[in-house]
Amino acid sequence: MKALYLEKTDGPDSVVVKDIETPVPGPGEVRVAVKAASVNHRELFITHGQYPGMVVPVSLGCDGAGVVDMIGDGVSGVGEGDEVVLYPARNWGPNRHAPAADFGLLGMPFAGTIAEYICVPAENLAPKPAFMTFEEAGAMPLTALTSWRALMFKGQLQAGETLLISGVGGGVATFGLAFAVAKRANVYVTGESQDVIDRAVAMGAKGGLLYTDPDWRKQVGKLTGGIDVVLDGAPSPSFANYVRAINPGARIVIYGSTAGNEVKFNATDIFLKSASIVGSQVGDPQDFQDMLAFADTHKIKPVIEATYPLDQAKEALLHLRDSHKFGKVVVSM
Repeated sequence: MKALYLEKTDGPDSVVVKDIETPVPGPGEVRVAVKAASVNHRELFITHGQYPGMVVPVSLGCDGAGVVDMIGDGVSGVGEGDEVVLYPARNWGPNRHAPAADFGLLGMPFAGTIAEYICVPAENLAPKPAFMTFEEAGAMPLTALTSWRALMFKGQLQAGETLLISGVGGGVATFGLAFAVAKRANVYVTGESQDVIDRAVAMGAKGGLLYTDPDWRKQVGKLTGGIDVVLDGAPSPSFANYVRAINPGARIVIYGSTAGNEVKFNATDIFLKSASIVGSQVGDPQDFQDMLAFADTHKIKPVIEATYPLDQAKEALLHLRDSHKFGKVVVSM
């Protein structure tokens, strides 16, 4: 089978689409003929060796949707031909608040989804939402799940509350906007350009600020009227700009460190507001089911920026690095 493959960690230019052995499902597993997947910034980090416990070679990708085409021993409740979307990880464990030590995502350390076939535990499968194409379903798993958990489980976002999404345009932030609008929250965003902010407003945001404007910290409190929840994947440059605008009891949910690891703040800005800084990563299988059910109820689809065929999967990754502005970059099989 063909797969997007990483053999050395010299950056995204080093990935190749090549023929590798077609997997066969073991006990408790199923094989899925992947119809669509998508790329994430995680794959870019992996190509540079920036991932704990890196092991190469590996096939890349953790998002995927497809059709069950082979079933291993001991599997019930699944049939060949079932259209499915894949939970993007394995071994979360029993603790809803944090994953187990052997937790890992597809595409590192486990085999990836940007391939013609993948074998996963049967419990990784969820029915593909009927209102979505394979490309739309294949763009959902990692970023939609991460966003859902950050907002709903960790952030406890409620209808009528005010949410600030820092750096809208990426997958997690864009799904967060869709989920929060459907939740009837008041959503404000920051973005790199007016075009990005205008697109967010068209999706239901009430307004936005350019994070390239050095004075946006002076405007955010007036614009929002006070913030109850923050969704932030790059807190290093942004945290100090919004922290003075949070309301008492606010929850600041951090799900990434795209712009650097160090965040400086005054303790008084947090404890005098009885605010919480909460870390969030990916999500457990219950989050995945809850997210898909909410998306189905509200008919929420991903924003797809570009679609590439499998033989151009490397170009999809380079698009994410060089040209990405808003939504998901999909690979279609």
